[in-house]
Amino acid sequence: MKPIACAVVILASVVTSARAGAPPAVPGVRVHISFPASAHADAVTGRVYVALNRVDAPATGRGGGGPIQQAGPTGAPLFGMNVQGLKPGVVAVVDGTVFGHPVANLNDIPAGEYLVQAFVNVYTKFERADGHTVWAHMDQWEGQNWRRSPGNLFSTPKRVRVDPQAKDPKALIIDLVCDQVIPPIPDQPDTPYVKRLKFKSAILSTWWGQPIFLGATVLLPKDYDTHPAVKYPVNYSQGHFSTRAPGGFGTGGAFDTLWLADDTPRFLYVTFQHPSPYYDDSYAVNSANNGPYGDAILQELITAVEERFRVIREPWARKLSGGSTGGWEALALQVFHPDFFGGAWASCPDSVDFRYHQIVNIYDDANAYYVERPWTRIERPNQRTPDGNITSMMKDENWFELVSGDRSRSGGQWDIWEATFSPAGADGYPTPIWDKKSGRIDKEVAAYWKQHYDLRAILERDWATLGPKLTGKIHLYVGDDDSFYLDNGVELMEKFLESTKTPYYAGSVTYKRGAPHCYSPAPKELLDAMTRHIERTAPVGADISSWRYK
Repeated sequence: MKPIACAVVILASVVTSARAGAPPAVPGVRVHISFPASAHADAVTGRVYVALNRVDAPATGRGGGGPIQQAGPTGAPLFGMNVQGLKPGVVAVVDGTVFGHPVANLNDIPAGEYLVQAFVNVYTKFERADGHTVWAHMDQWEGQNWRRSPGNLFSTPKRVRVDPQAKDPKALIIDLVCDQVIPPIPDQPDTPYVKRLKFKSAILSTWWGQPIFLGATVLLPKDYDTHPAVKYPVNYSQGHFSTRAPGGFGTGGAFDTLWLADDTPRFLYVTFQHPSPYYDDSYAVNSANNGPYGDAILQELITAVEERFRVIREPWARKLSGGSTGGWEALALQVFHPDFFGGAWASCPDSVDFRYHQIVNIYDDANAYYVERPWTRIERPNQRTPDGNITSMMKDENWFELVSGDRSRSGGQWDIWEATFSPAGADGYPTPIWDKKSGRIDKEVAAYWKQHYDLRAILERDWATLGPKLTGKIHLYVGDDDSFYLDNGVELMEKFLESTKTPYYAGSVTYKRGAPHCYSPAPKELLDAMTRHIERTAPVGADISSWRYK
């Protein structure tokens, strides 16, 4: 689940009309983006983009496709800006004042033949219960991905010659019409083993002022229907948005064989769908910017699952698992709700100690992107391979997010951490942990993060009350060459956990030598570990056998 000249970031809307008194043109290349009423009848407040790639570039990127899909922190150049009330047929102009990445200025594109494509990301107005009004992209059950979201608009890739030094003014203008509309995503049918829930959340809809939906995908154990009196424990597996069957069941692979084997412990395997207006996943906690997702998940989503299916509705039978984003969520749900869940098996979790927010110490470092020395400046990496090669830098992924959406609205990884962990600013949008352009860290925001979401700091601060409720419930897994340096935070967490005495945490931390992101236990290992934990912790008289039939 990156040497570029800097340009001014245009945060305000820049919309000009091809007909009505447009301002003097900025010298250089200008891309005119519009959409017809046949594609979208109403005015759009949102964000427009233009991406371009060499005509001989391979069809890589998300699903191959055109330049928009090929854009990324180290991919094809992307330029983006906000629009407000952009009407059908009216032109929005992307020029040299609009920030881009990995090329900052459109006029720095080398002369040549390119495929060029435009895109319109439609925002929704949210009048929130906290008194703030914000504009953001409304998830359409695609998992908060503007490039594949139903209702968004795009143009057919167009082959053009781009030359910022062209003398003919007409040769500097590229006209692109977004007349294509991304269609709705079809519902996936249930099967005898896989069932799905989706419903409007009363809690979240009230808070956001718009309909917000929650969902779950449930994988039933073998012979569930032929044992109507049996109730089962649940593996609540956390992770990014997906409506696919848990574990990849139904593909005919090894997991299918495991799930249907006689000696596999019988659990319900449940994944959640809770995209927010900021990301494909809310991070499963209450927050100032996402709202009360933690409350909605416990009070509405889990309740819906446990009322529809035969489960053991007791803490000792509710287990948590997940990797990466889901690893952080599994641990956070266990820490914030120690009496509700009976154990967390968290793999390669996102930063569990913000002294290593990936590779940044938000408390002591001055800058997220660079380490300043008297005679040099060292860039911080963002991602590596197990042999130590760097695949992207911190600034690159953050700058790509800034092009994709300002005010934490990119739908990207760094922005959802900001939307989850930060206080809301005076404008209602998340307060940045660091300046998105320069990387300068805001220490007041860092202090807020520590108090509310630094899991190691919270455990250390509150161990006297949390410790007795968490004994034996924390189990962490990580590769010691995690691609995003997440092993560093896990090591700091382990150091604290091993220091606990009243009580000792009595859990486990497992490392895999040379493993990248995301090292996790094998499914059989995980289910067996959960089963053994139930045998040790279930109260006297609890049913720990009928659901294990062969």
